This record gives sequence, C-alpha cells and structure tokens, in this order.
Amino acid sequence: MLRRGQIVLFISLAPLYSQPSAAWRDPSPHTVQFVSVDKNVRLEVLDWGGSGRPVVLLAGGGDTAHVFDDFAPKLRTNWHIYGVTRRGFGASEFAPSDHPADRLGDDVLAVIDSLKLQRAVLVGHSFAGEELSSVGSRHADRVVGLVYLDAMYPYAFDNGKGPSMREFLAANGPQPPPPGESELASFSALQKYYVRVLGFTYPEGELRQHWSSTPEGRLGKRRDADFPGNATLFAVLTTAMKKYTDIPVASLVIFGNPHGQGTWVDNSADPKVRDAAKAYSAAVEALTERQAKAFEKSVPTARMVKLSGAHHYVFLSNEADVLREINAFLNRLQ
Repeated sequence: MLRRGQIVLFISLAPLYSQPSAAWRDPSPHTVQFVSVDKNVRLEVLDWGGSGRPVVLLAGGGDTAHVFDDFAPKLRTNWHIYGVTRRGFGASEFAPSDHPADRLGDDVLAVIDSLKLQRAVLVGHSFAGEELSSVGSRHADRVVGLVYLDAMYPYAFDNGKGPSMREFLAANGPQPPPPGESELASFSALQKYYVRVLGFTYPEGELRQHWSSTPEGRLGKRRDADFPGNATLFAVLTTAMKKYTDIPVASLVIFGNPHGQGTWVDNSADPKVRDAAKAYSAAVEALTERQAKAFEKSVPTARMVKLSGAHHYVFLSNEADVLREINAFLNRLQ
C-alpha cells in the first residue's frame, strides 16, 4: 500500500466512505446527486450552483469532490460549478475496467452528457490530470478548456522528453508526525492539526469521507486499505498508465515548484528532517522543471504558472493565486 505523502504529488489514498453522524450537516452550499456512468456505477456529483459556463472540478487521487467544499463557492460568482467524485472513492460506486485510464475519462464525459453541460471547462487536481488529458486528447470537441492544478505529471503528459513516472514515484520526503489522541477528539481538532503541520486545512466535509466517527464526535477508524478505487489508481500510475502526448484544448497549467512541504518542516528543529526535506525538495524541483519544459515545448499555447513554495494542494495553500489564474483563464475563453 502507498502511504499518503510517499507519492503526495500523485495520489493520496483515502479510506472508505463513512456516513457522517446525524448531528452534522455539510455547510458547503451544494446539492448532491448520483449520475450513472457505467453498468452498476453511479458517481457522486456536487452542484454548487452559479451562473455562466459550467466548470467541473475533479479531485486528486484518493480525495472526493468534497475537497473543494470551501474553494468551489468562491468560483460560482461567474461560473456554474460542479464536482465529481471518481469511481471507487467516497460515495461513488465502483466496477473494474480493462482500460482504466480512459475509463476514468469516459466517466467524466458521461457526467457531462447526463447533466447536458455545453462547452464545459474541466479543472483537475493532481491525479485528475489524467482524466483531463484523456478527455482533452480524445474528445477535444467536448470541452473548451482544461485547468491542471499541480496535475501536469507523466500520467497527464508523457512524450518521452520529460522524466518518467517511475522517477517521480521514487522520490520520498519526510513524513509529519501523525495526529495524536487529542487531535482525533473531533474533526475541528483534526483541522487544527493540519493547520499546524501544513499551514492550511481540509474541509470538514472531505475529512468526513476519510474517517468514521463515534456518536460522541471522536474520529473512528481510517479504512483506506479497503477502498476499491485504490487498485485502479495504482494500476494507472504503474502498469496501465497511458501516455498522452497531445493536448489540443486551451490549457492552464499551475505547478507548485519548488513545493512547500508544510510548516512542520519549516519549523522543525530536527536537522535530519530538514536535510531530508531539502533533498526531497531538490529532487522533485528538478523533475518538475524537466516535466514543465517538456510540456511547454510541445504545447506552447498553454498558459504555464509556477508558484514557488506552494503545496501540492495548491488550491488550498495558495487559494487566492489559483482563483485569480482560473478566473482570468475562463474570462479569456469567453
């Protein structure tokens, strides 16, 4: 099993979905529906409303659409915002596929068709870059724009001139100390833990997809080993990865480079942690720069933005920067 953070640039394996306790209501202003995309597979689709062009948010590997619970409402002033939870994660159902990379892309197209979205823009974080490239390279007539949020890695673009996926997967950084008993006393306590170690936190709605809870409000078991979508992500990253070499759709690519690894590293007094973090940062920075150059040379019309010190969850660590770039990109598509 892959550890969250071991390959944090690509997937963060999440636990099985658990129903929130009856006392908690998701404060994010979205509706929830389930859309059939395949035989015996329905995907959770969130709708934050808004007016204007449809924008579909796709979460990184292991996350659900609820990871955008705080971010999405800030986009809906000028656009209609949706979010899709990938098959096998959160509340979305699962069935295996012989062609997992393009199957995940086809799932996104099936949602677009079901909702009758016209001239949609796809915005994907991390591993969702694979779905963006799958749709954009095979069905360029179905979408008008793609936004890669720290997502333009070899699973999204690989013409043989940049680093391999294997090189990225081999890079391992130091891991923060896990949350202690007091930090698992409630979801608000866990959010404060993430602020302390990362400098930002995740929406409670997303954390409630990752953890069960007790009637008293404590966090219960984290059950990521049994999540049915894990095997699909691992296969796409390794044995079943498809190499997308052409992105004939208007694209915005936002990289965090060099990556921030969290405030726990910045504030660490342990020289071993600092040295390990420095080595990891240098390795990933060099790989990411090679990947960015390979993409820029092949797709010179794309808008490339590099945010120094941004975390892999760039839309959480650098929310204002990402909102500014997305809005500017969408306005240019008008």
